[in-house]
Amino acid sequence: MQNFVYAYPTKVYFGKGAAKDHLAGILRDYGPNVLLAYGGGSIKKNGIYDEITGILKAAGKTVTEFSGIMSNPTFAKVEEGARLAQDCKADLILAVGGGSVIDCCKIVAAQAVTEEDLWEVEMVRHGAPQGKPIPLGAVVTASGTGAEMNGGAVITNEKAKIKGGMFAAAPQFALLDPDYTMSLPRMQVLSGAFDTLSHAMETYLGRSDRDNVSDEVALAVMRSTVVNMRTLLKDIHDYTARSNLMWTSAMAENGILKVGRVTDFECHQIEHQLGAYTDCNHGQGLAVLHPAYYRHIAGDAADKFARMAQAVWEIGPAGKTNQQLAQDCVQALTDFIAACGLPSKLSQLHTKAEITPALLREVADSTNLLANGPRQLTHDEVYEILMECL
Repeated sequence: MQNFVYAYPTKVYFGKGAAKDHLAGILRDYGPNVLLAYGGGSIKKNGIYDEITGILKAAGKTVTEFSGIMSNPTFAKVEEGARLAQDCKADLILAVGGGSVIDCCKIVAAQAVTEEDLWEVEMVRHGAPQGKPIPLGAVVTASGTGAEMNGGAVITNEKAKIKGGMFAAAPQFALLDPDYTMSLPRMQVLSGAFDTLSHAMETYLGRSDRDNVSDEVALAVMRSTVVNMRTLLKDIHDYTARSNLMWTSAMAENGILKVGRVTDFECHQIEHQLGAYTDCNHGQGLAVLHPAYYRHIAGDAADKFARMAQAVWEIGPAGKTNQQLAQDCVQALTDFIAACGLPSKLSQLHTKAEITPALLREVADSTNLLANGPRQLTHDEVYEILMECL
C-alpha cells in the first residue's frame, strides 16, 4: 500500500423513506434559500418532485428551480446554474437525480462563489477553485456513477470538444432510497450498474502491489455488482438487488477502493472523448469499449485478470496459465455484456453525430493518455481500439 490520507465528507441516509424520514431534519442546518436542481422532468412524473418540494415548503424554504440538466452536463449549463444560485442567494443546492445532475451541481456550487471561469482555472491552467462553495446535498434517483460520494464531476465543454473531470464540492449529505430508482427504464438501470462495475475494474487494474486491501474490496464490489445485475435480468424491480447496486455504486466511488494505490481509468478517458463528440450514454459507451480495451492490455496484467476471472466470474484455474485465465476473464465480461442486452458495437449507441473512422480519429487523438494502467497506450492504439468497436 502507498501512503495516503483519507477523509469521507458525505453523510449518507440509506433505505426506504430516506427523504421522508430525514430531509426535514437536515434542512434545519441550512438557510432559507434552496436551489432545487433536476434533469428532464421525470421526477415530476414519478412523484419524487412532489415529495421533495412538499418537504422543502413545509420547512419554510424558498425554492428556486434549476431544471433541464442533460445526461452529459455542459459547462454552459454549469454557468446557467451558477447565475441562478447567485440570483436567489442560495444557502443550499439540492441535486435530485443521477450522476449528471449531481456532477453539474458540484461545479455550480463552486462557480457561483467566484468571478473566475472554473473551466479556465481547472482545465486550462490546472489550478483549483477558490472560495467556499455553496453547500450541496444529493437525492439520488439513478445509481451507478457514485457521484454523490465525492467532489469529482465530469463536464463537457461543447466548444472545445472536451469531456473531462473537474473537482469542486462534494455533497455534504446524500439520500439513497432504492425505491426512487424503480421508475427508471430497464436499460438505464443496467447501464448505470455497468458504470459501477467499470469503476471497480478500472480502480483494480491500476498498477499496485499484489494482494492489497483495496484490491480485495474492489473484487468484492465487482462480484456483488455482477450478481445483482443478474438478479435484475430476472426481475428488474427486485428491491434487494436495487438496494445492493445502489450501495456498490457508492462503494466504488467513495474512495475506499482507491486508498493506497494508483488507478487505471484509461477506458473512461476514451469514453469521455467519445461522449464529447457523440453525446452517447456513458455506461453504454463503456460497455462497448471495455472488452476491446482489455483485449489490448490483458497480457500486460495477466495476474490481475486471472484473479478477476476467479473471484468475479468463478472461472476455475485448473490446467490454465494466468494468460489463459486473463483471456477467459475478458470473454466472460464480453458474454455478460451481451446477456445484459448492453451494446457491443459503437453503431448500436444512440448518438448526435454519425460515428465514422474520421470522427474516431479525432476522438483518439484528443483522448487523455494515462500512465497508471497496465500499459500506457498511444493515440494510434486508442484509434485501433475504437475501430475494433465500430
